[in-house]
Amino acid sequence: MATRKAMVAGNWKMNGSLELVKQMSDAINNVQSQEMDIVLFPPFPLISAMIASGVVTGTQTVSENTPGAFTGEVDAQLVKDLGAQYVLVGHSERRSIYNESNATVADKFARAQEVDLTPILCIGESESEQENGQTEQVVAAQIDAVIEKLGVAALKDSVIAYEPVWAIGTGKTASPEQAQAVHKFIRDKIASLDSDLAQGLTILYGGSVNEKNSELLFAQTDIDGGLIGGASLKADSFTAICNSAKRTV
Repeated sequence: MATRKAMVAGNWKMNGSLELVKQMSDAINNVQSQEMDIVLFPPFPLISAMIASGVVTGTQTVSENTPGAFTGEVDAQLVKDLGAQYVLVGHSERRSIYNESNATVADKFARAQEVDLTPILCIGESESEQENGQTEQVVAAQIDAVIEKLGVAALKDSVIAYEPVWAIGTGKTASPEQAQAVHKFIRDKIASLDSDLAQGLTILYGGSVNEKNSELLFAQTDIDGGLIGGASLKADSFTAICNSAKRTV
C-alpha cells in the first residue's frame, strides 16, 4: 500500500466560472500535501486559468484523432501544451450521452499517452447490469479494450476510476464493502497479467462521494482516493474530502 499515492480528482463537468477557479485554487493550495495528488478537471475554457492558479489540471475529454477537420473537437497535444497533465477517458456520460464505445475509449487513451497526458480510465456498470450480476463482466471488458490495443504495460502510466453508473449524481453510493470488492477484482485482474504493475496502480472510486462518506470509502484496502463530481464545486466539501484521503489512504 505504501507504493501508492492518494489522489483526489474533481470533475466539474459543464459547470464552473473564473470566480470558482479562484475560490477552489485558494482552498486547494491550503491542503496540498506530499502525501497525495489533487487534480481538477474544469471545462475547456477554464483550463488555462486553472493552470495559472497553480492547481494540477486535467481535461474532461480529448479527441482520439490527431489535428485535422474535426469541428468542435479538441486535440490532446493542445491541452498538453497549455499545461494540462491528465485527461478523463471513458467517463460514463461520454459513453452514454455521446455513444463512446470501448474501442473509442481505448483510442482516446492511446492518443493521450502519445502526448504524455496521463489518462484516467473511467469504468463502471449501469444499474441494470449491476442488478443482473454483470458488474465484473462489464468492467473487465472496459479494461480489456485498452489492454488489447496497447498491452497491459500501458496501464502503468494511467489511473483507473471505478464509477458505478447507478451511483453517479443519484445520491446512491456503493457501500465501502461493495466498492472495495470491485476495486479488488480490478486489481486482481490486472495482477494476473502483471502483479507489480497492479500493486502500484492507483484506482479511484467515484459515485456520489461526499465529505460524509469519503473517509470510510478511502479506508478500504484497494481504494486509493476518489473522482468527485458535485462536491468538487464546493470548496469546503472538496477540501474535507481531500483531508480525509490524506488521513486514510
